[in-house]
Amino acid sequence: MNTGSDEPGEVAVASNETGTNEAHGEPHRGLGSRAPEFVKARRLLHVSWQVGVFIVGLAVVVAGIIMLPLPGPGWVVIFGGMAIWATEFVWAQLVLRWTKRKVTEAAQRALDPKVRRRNIILTTIGLIIVGVLIGIYVWKFGIVMPWKIENQ
Repeated sequence: MNTGSDEPGEVAVASNETGTNEAHGEPHRGLGSRAPEFVKARRLLHVSWQVGVFIVGLAVVVAGIIMLPLPGPGWVVIFGGMAIWATEFVWAQLVLRWTKRKVTEAAQRALDPKVRRRNIILTTIGLIIVGVLIGIYVWKFGIVMPWKIENQ
């Protein structure tokens, strides 16, 4: 469970090629542990802190994975667990930065008028196809409510 530095109080820094943090007015934050200084000063306490953060983050991520097929905000909970891990682990911070960059790029692409027009056209075509299929089913088999089944 390396936080990117062997010295207490040191912070590892990764380059940000896209500059998204500076462009949006966010201050550049270094990578590494965000544990209180008194925790970082004692190796055993810091390792215990990291184990605790890892277990809590793991529990949240597992809960999110369970929520994926079940009702619930699965992806939001998974990213919440990743955010918990990112308070202590460099790898989680890098994953969250990458994810934030990709989501921002996708949002910019979605706002492009050509992409919006294409998405609207595809959605309309899909809805027409589904409507025609439902119409064919109802025409062929009719609508039979479950409580009015005659031949049992």
